[in-house]
Amino acid sequence: MTMRIELTRRIKFCAGHRLMNHGGKCENLHGHNYVAEITVTSSKTDEVGRVIDFSVIKNLFKGWIDEHWDHGFLIYDRDAPVIEALTKIRSRIYLMPYNPTAENMALHLIADIGPKLLDQIAGYELKLTRVRIWETDESCAEVTAEQAADMTEAWLQSSTAHH
Repeated sequence: MTMRIELTRRIKFCAGHRLMNHGGKCENLHGHNYVAEITVTSSKTDEVGRVIDFSVIKNLFKGWIDEHWDHGFLIYDRDAPVIEALTKIRSRIYLMPYNPTAENMALHLIADIGPKLLDQIAGYELKLTRVRIWETDESCAEVTAEQAADMTEAWLQSSTAHH
């Protein structure tokens, strides 16, 4: 049996969004104090006994989140009226390839963003294995690496089927 060690780093950020076709109050622009949990796995440790220093994961993922999501609006790239309105008032916008639910934010981080960030780390055998997005203290969504490929394809197919 191969040893597997997981390391998880929590990253806090604030962002706004709206959910197209929600049918409820979340169809309005609103915001959350999010927490992203980034979990990486390795089958070995370094000479210090670590999978990797927590600060490396923090710097990569928090750096990306601070630059793209923190204190901005995550907007579905097909939500033209909101994109137009936020552009007019010069708000920070991050266009998502699907509706910016906690589920889709986790999927985007694990499937699209995280692997590119981990590629910047030399000398470690790391795999991004899980991303959780806490939208509130009581509610989170989780996507694992095993689910990500299937989910990305399913999400994109359902998204094109509705348009």
